Amino acid sequence: MLKIGNIEMKNPVVLAPMAGVCNSAFRLTVKEFGAGLVCAEMVSDKGIVFKNEKTMNMLYIDEREKPLSLQIFGGEKETLVEAARFVDKNTNADIIDINMGCPVPKITKCDAGAKWLLDPNKIYEMVSAVVDAVEKPVTVKMRMGWDEDHIFAVKNAQMVEKAGGKAVALHGRTRVQMYEGKANWDIIREVKQSVNIPVIGNGDVETPQDAKRMLDETGVDGVMIGRAALGNPWMIYRTVQYLETGKLMGEPSVREKIDVCILHLDRLIALKNEDIAVREMRKHAAWYLKGIRGNAKARNAVNECLTREQLVSLLNELVVDAEAKEQSQAIVG
Repeated sequence: MLKIGNIEMKNPVVLAPMAGVCNSAFRLTVKEFGAGLVCAEMVSDKGIVFKNEKTMNMLYIDEREKPLSLQIFGGEKETLVEAARFVDKNTNADIIDINMGCPVPKITKCDAGAKWLLDPNKIYEMVSAVVDAVEKPVTVKMRMGWDEDHIFAVKNAQMVEKAGGKAVALHGRTRVQMYEGKANWDIIREVKQSVNIPVIGNGDVETPQDAKRMLDETGVDGVMIGRAALGNPWMIYRTVQYLETGKLMGEPSVREKIDVCILHLDRLIALKNEDIAVREMRKHAAWYLKGIRGNAKARNAVNECLTREQLVSLLNELVVDAEAKEQSQAIVG
């Protein structure tokens, strides 16, 4: 079973920390589908240090989400340590994660995120400083390297372990690859074989079968699911069930998809306000609609919605249309 420091998970399935997505509303929804661990979206160390209102709101954690890993990012030791101390003492997160994987230029230009991958010594210095400053277990989420000429994943992971880090999550792509190309699972296996702390594999886990294959082929302790869970928390549930029983559960019905989408919307409204939540929910609704007939037209309509009433009405109409088409096909069949 996956165990990070003194935090034990019920299963090895982990929700990845996706920026702009993994707020409390989304995390709680995924948690209820059985994730062993959910990870919060990355939070700026300076935003925490300077008590930025938007940043502080991102630190909210519902007790039902736990165990939870809260991710921070930054490029300077002083502010990273201060932010980690705040998270340690003032939030109910179970784990403090340091981002070393974000490939976005505005993050790497600040010597944060994936920029760390070029300097194993900095990794040791920064991680050890954070570990010394907090009581919660510290982990690192990183990519395999900056580019094909600078793949220091093994050395970097060893430095995390040497510094007192309790686990490493490794995305098998370089910073240059962003989210393109194929994830390299061989490097994930190499990292797992090079350290004694838990390793969580990430990259190209799109089905429950992929998750099992990653666990089997790389020997990792946990498997991290990101984009495959967008609008599809059933991916988490189906993966947990498949790993535990070997049985592949069916896909959700249109009604089930829309019911969870509306639940997600209502949680987002409670977390923010209706205006912000509805606008933010548009992208999530598009993900939930994936695979449903007529979704292209519906997605365009979703982007025009300004209120909960408009969005819920539209989603319910889609269910009625989809069920009517299914019934007519059944009769013809």
